[in-house]
Amino acid sequence: MLAKLTTRPAVRRVAGAGALALALLGAGLPATAGAAARPQPDLSRFYRQRVAWGSCQGPDMPKDLQCGKVTVPLDYAHPGAGTLDLAVARYRATGHSRGSVLLNFGGPGGAGVSRLAADGKQFMDLTNGYDVVSFDPRGVGRSSPVSCGEDGDPLSAVTADIGRPEALMKQLRQVAARCAARSGPVLRHIGTVNAARDLDVMRQALGDGKLNYLGFSYGSRLGAVYAAQFPHKVGRMTLDGVDTLTEPLPEQGVAGAEGQQTALDDFLDWCTTDLACPFGQDRRAAGEQVVRLVRSLDENPVPTDFGGAFTGQDLVAAIGQALYSREEWPSLERALGSLTEDGDTRRVLAFASGGGSLPVRQDGRGPAAAEGRRQDGGLVGAQDVPPDNLPAALMAINCADDPDRPTDAQITGELQGLAAVYEQASPVFGRFRLNQLLMCYGRPRGTDFIRHRVKDVHSARMLLVGTRGDPATPYRWTEETARRLGPAAVVLDNRGDGHTGYSSSTCVHRKVDDFLLYGDLPASGSSCPADRKP
Repeated sequence: MLAKLTTRPAVRRVAGAGALALALLGAGLPATAGAAARPQPDLSRFYRQRVAWGSCQGPDMPKDLQCGKVTVPLDYAHPGAGTLDLAVARYRATGHSRGSVLLNFGGPGGAGVSRLAADGKQFMDLTNGYDVVSFDPRGVGRSSPVSCGEDGDPLSAVTADIGRPEALMKQLRQVAARCAARSGPVLRHIGTVNAARDLDVMRQALGDGKLNYLGFSYGSRLGAVYAAQFPHKVGRMTLDGVDTLTEPLPEQGVAGAEGQQTALDDFLDWCTTDLACPFGQDRRAAGEQVVRLVRSLDENPVPTDFGGAFTGQDLVAAIGQALYSREEWPSLERALGSLTEDGDTRRVLAFASGGGSLPVRQDGRGPAAAEGRRQDGGLVGAQDVPPDNLPAALMAINCADDPDRPTDAQITGELQGLAAVYEQASPVFGRFRLNQLLMCYGRPRGTDFIRHRVKDVHSARMLLVGTRGDPATPYRWTEETARRLGPAAVVLDNRGDGHTGYSSSTCVHRKVDDFLLYGDLPASGSSCPADRKP
């Protein structure tokens, strides 16, 4: 019989699998005492700096993109204990600039500098009034990247049978220790609360009185935390693909698995109408084949051209990323065909493990080398970013943002029941999402600031974009977060599908640009129709 756990009164219970997941593995923890009475450390030297812009280094960097750095304290409570250099990049405004608009592409763990270099052209409309700036948050990309020492996703290394909880806990402790050893001091100071404070230092270093901001997916969490910490510094802020602020990791995992399974079902509905579909034209059989393929690769991983092994969980991560946009479906079909027919993993590997970020542009390049990383807080080169940085940062940041941890007793007594909940949510994505939850085991307790303090924000009005068919951030999260933030939140209902709306909806793109450039805010509750598919 499963142990009965106490849940937080402040957290809304959801019906079905999510509520059961929380009951199984979500013991509540008390809020920390406020720190308002403590003397504030002197951060003036960080706020006095200005970015020194120069050319960006690397063969794939556009000539009109400029790069620089912003120095922040490693520990805001003890600013003399060390610093970090955060990588920033910008496209200059084409005419008169009213300042900067900062972009965060999501994840958590998405590197903004390389993403702006690759996909910056879709944001060029914003250069009509702004310098368009992005950055690598602490622990990400060129900004003291964290790592677990894996060639691929650290999640795929957790393969213990859930029926052997002692072996599983041993594996999880080993991964946590390896992550701590390979990541350096930044790991103890990672997370969205510190990243939001970094944003404010960036704002000042860019010479802006207010923060103008466009955050996608996880970037919406970062924006909301900034607004709670610095409400009077919020300028024009848009949050697209709105993250949850209240649901604990067990509920988030179930919601994510359900959303991705729906997206996979839609993909298979489309694929099985095409003679080139690698799973044939029988829809029911196609779904079963995907499950068998994942389990087969978990049992017998195949080698890759980049070294290491390709597991079923690596495949799940790649499929999940591809499903964020219908435009990627033909590429995913071809990639799965190459894998099933020839054992060729290259096309599947081109879909990076993007967590909850925007879809990554496919370029066929393999992971970067992990040699020569710096641990002194300085910037690293693109070639020195560890290949597992994105999933390692995703786990570290999500764990830092949530105070709950699975206990030994819960893993021993409740894991099989929890696994069944995740399996019910998705036979393909359930285990991957469960692994994400378990990876917080053995890590220091995270903050409860987001859960308890990011609410009733008294800032300038913010635009929240929710997409009805979003597989990563369900639309109900947009509504819940808007209610939590209070009257400052204005909701735009995107009636389309895919992860986020700015890149996939002409209407959303126009309304976001009108708000950021001209301050034209749509009425709360207004909607955008789905774009007609080609």
